[in-house]
Amino acid sequence: MQLSIIIVNYNVRTFLENALHSIRKATQDIEHEIIVVDNASDDGSVETIRTKFPYVKLIENNSNLGFAKANNIGLKISNGKYIVLLNPDTIVQEDTFTSLIKFLDSHPEIGMAGCKILNPDGTLQLACRRSIPTPWSAFTKFTGLSNLFPKSKLFGRYNLTYLNPDQTYEVEAISGSFMFLRRDVYEQVGGLDESYFMYGEDLDWCYRIRKSGWKIYYFHQTQIIHFKGESTKQSNLNDLQLFYNAMHIFVQKNLKKSFSLHIFLHLGIILHSIGAFAIRFLKKLIFFFTDWIFILASLGLSFYLRFGKISLPDYAVIPILIFPGAIITSVIYFFGGYTKYKYSIPRTTSAIILGYLIISSLTFFFKEFAFSRIVVAYSAFITLIFLISWRIFIKLLFRYSKSARAGIFGRKTLIVGTSEIAQKLANKLRNRIADGYDVLGYVDITRKDIGNTLSGIKIIGSIDNINKIIIENKISDVIFSTDCLSYKDIFNVISKAKNLGVNFRMLPSNLEVIIGKTHIDNLINVPLEDINYRLESKIFQLIKRFFDIFISFLFLVTFLPVKRAFKKKISYNLLWKVFIGQYSLVGLPLNYDKSNLLRANFLKPGLTGIAQLDERNTLSDEEIENYIIYYSKNYSPLLDIEILIKWLNNRKR
Repeated sequence: MQLSIIIVNYNVRTFLENALHSIRKATQDIEHEIIVVDNASDDGSVETIRTKFPYVKLIENNSNLGFAKANNIGLKISNGKYIVLLNPDTIVQEDTFTSLIKFLDSHPEIGMAGCKILNPDGTLQLACRRSIPTPWSAFTKFTGLSNLFPKSKLFGRYNLTYLNPDQTYEVEAISGSFMFLRRDVYEQVGGLDESYFMYGEDLDWCYRIRKSGWKIYYFHQTQIIHFKGESTKQSNLNDLQLFYNAMHIFVQKNLKKSFSLHIFLHLGIILHSIGAFAIRFLKKLIFFFTDWIFILASLGLSFYLRFGKISLPDYAVIPILIFPGAIITSVIYFFGGYTKYKYSIPRTTSAIILGYLIISSLTFFFKEFAFSRIVVAYSAFITLIFLISWRIFIKLLFRYSKSARAGIFGRKTLIVGTSEIAQKLANKLRNRIADGYDVLGYVDITRKDIGNTLSGIKIIGSIDNINKIIIENKISDVIFSTDCLSYKDIFNVISKAKNLGVNFRMLPSNLEVIIGKTHIDNLINVPLEDINYRLESKIFQLIKRFFDIFISFLFLVTFLPVKRAFKKKISYNLLWKVFIGQYSLVGLPLNYDKSNLLRANFLKPGLTGIAQLDERNTLSDEEIENYIIYYSKNYSPLLDIEILIKWLNNRKR
């Protein structure tokens, strides 16, 4: 037996399945065994292995034994000349194992090696080559000096960031996500220290292996991708606490004489705890203080509008600065406006109205503060505008953020590959409106079919010029169809585009999920029969009508300046029809036959809509209906605002 691959799994079924697919491609010419030790997963991992990977040696633990103990169980039954400990949330390149076998065969003094490990965005995962901590390297790590001066040999020793990642060299330690070693090393040194639960056992093992006379190398000529932290994320364990506990065990065991390292370790724990508490505390207060500032601003503006100046008696300054803000923010808090319902417009509106009613009532009892009830009315109206507007702005900002789910067509997407599976993916993404994918085109392996159209979507380039395509089209997501691309090609593309801020994701051949760092999108269709449409409610229809009247009126009174601002003219007649109720701002395509709809036939023709934002001319009736269903089900004034913003942006082009 040439190679034993040992994987410890805990509740990362989808990642494990993808890892096993990549291993299958990488071991075609190697006599090998795959051992999966499952730490009592409850996500269907065990059933998936039995069904889809019957050749895998599966060990089922009754509880979560931790990384070290579970790996030792696998090590004890392994038979390979070489052994690799591999995390389940990794993808290996086709040549990864063969390259390392050749490398260790030709260098008998090397006992263990690790390869280049990439993050999903193509950047180097720093832990793939590192040093054993010393007081100085611990100090530079905890103080952030290693991040400020990564290329300095003085400050960058912890993760060896001053060394070229595209060279091979000896190191003191490698990442536990991929550890390739000889059986001789395991038999001489023993397995992982089981006093570690998670973290630190890899560092301890490297320390013991070097102490036994073996060399450890970082090997740059092959690479893997590691979706770091997925197993820990599923474990409900305190990640930071586990890390520091592991470092404490390591220092106590191996570096007892290093008193200064003990000091830095404990100092790091204290500083990180204080920092984490401060961040959580500030996050909770930011909404509160922002509201308070806007309330004071609205009071000042109201005084100016009423009296032409902002002037208060000396005795009133402090109470005016404190009590209105305290009353209104307290009411917002009791309405859940700083906890569960931060972005709720109805709750914020109700809280502001109640808060100002309380303030107005108090002026009857404190006559010296009853300057003008008109000021209170002005302030209530301005506060309402300020507090609702900034909530809408923040919510829209997060919807457009790459790290969050984008809004309608917010995620400009490339599909790399033109196979039948890639085309099926494009069709599925068209029908998953809530995920916000806007598929701009396919990227092929070669250039020969550029310009051709598949299922209404063009092939706009090849992997040779994908960086240019990403930059010119402001792409946010790139999805690889793994059935028609080698992992080596995928890794090369990711590595070249590592600084472009793109989410790289992978589509396994089963077409059930898209795997990425931030989340996994399930592509299995969900039945739509029992959906409740918001717009079937008379209340939401009334809200929509008021919104149409208000916005169309604004457009009409500013018609000439608005008209000049856009290359594609906005029709005055259409705006008038919206104002009088014949049309809606957001609704059905103008020439759409409503008789096609089983439901949602209460919608009016619209100046724009989700279907109209999709600029392809090949939309089928089914696709249009899917857009209409999504809109009717998820209607809100915020959604209308988002659609209108995109529509106006399109008209500028």
